[in-house]
Amino acid sequence: QARQAAAGLYDFDPNAPLMGQYVDYMLKLAQGDMGYSILSAGTPVTDQIRRYLPWTLFSVGIGLTISFTLGVSLGMAMAYWRGGLLDNVMTAVASIMYGVPDFVIALLLLMVAGVQLELFKMEAVMGGIGQDVEAGFNMAYITNLFQHAALPILTYVWTTVGGWILTMKSGTISTLGEDYITVGKARGLPERRILTTYVGRNAMLPLVTRLAISIVFVVGGSVIIETIFQYPGLGRLLFTAISSRDYTTMQGVFLTIAAAVVVSNILADLLFGMLDPRVRVGGQK
Repeated sequence: QARQAAAGLYDFDPNAPLMGQYVDYMLKLAQGDMGYSILSAGTPVTDQIRRYLPWTLFSVGIGLTISFTLGVSLGMAMAYWRGGLLDNVMTAVASIMYGVPDFVIALLLLMVAGVQLELFKMEAVMGGIGQDVEAGFNMAYITNLFQHAALPILTYVWTTVGGWILTMKSGTISTLGEDYITVGKARGLPERRILTTYVGRNAMLPLVTRLAISIVFVVGGSVIIETIFQYPGLGRLLFTAISSRDYTTMQGVFLTIAAAVVVSNILADLLFGMLDPRVRVGGQK
């Protein structure tokens, strides 16, 4: 009876043939059904992912946007004024930032910004949105949301901006030596147009591919960061599932991350075509 009750609760027949179980799971997966959580009996895995995923997308999206923008801007400036004070200082700083693990940065931010300097109230940072805050487009909810996401966002920015800076600097130096840059200067084109249109777009091409890959690594790395800050995102859900051996939830999160890989690579290919006309089909826009 207990076996039948468990099978009914989790919508799973252990006596069915292995191939039949696989086909049944794939058919349900095609309909968006990832099964039921073992830890939270009767709770669909899809509902859990739908609840936690927006938090991770919010923090990771803002963090990568800020770090990518800073990295591209600083990398171009360092390459243009190569050998100057900005280049020498930021090269050393970017190398250090790129080499420090994300969990070390998270712990340092938590201790320095949260405990010693008291820039953030710990009860406001740790955990989810307060029960007394009404969800919606209002100042109280937005303020509470950014209080919870501020330190994870800063961690993502710190751990990724160094790589963008160094990659953009290398790409810009290589692009500045191309013949079409020399021709543009000889034609008397404005320096600003050369930097933004000819140098910037071509130097950014390697970063577009790397951006798609980094999204996956950042989402995977969010397991440690979200656990440290008790941030209610997909990484923390995965950590809880691993700790509790909630295999269905683990499988659902892994499938979500795999889907993110596919989507991010498709978007990277589309963006690559916008930046580089040579890869467009038929040479058309």
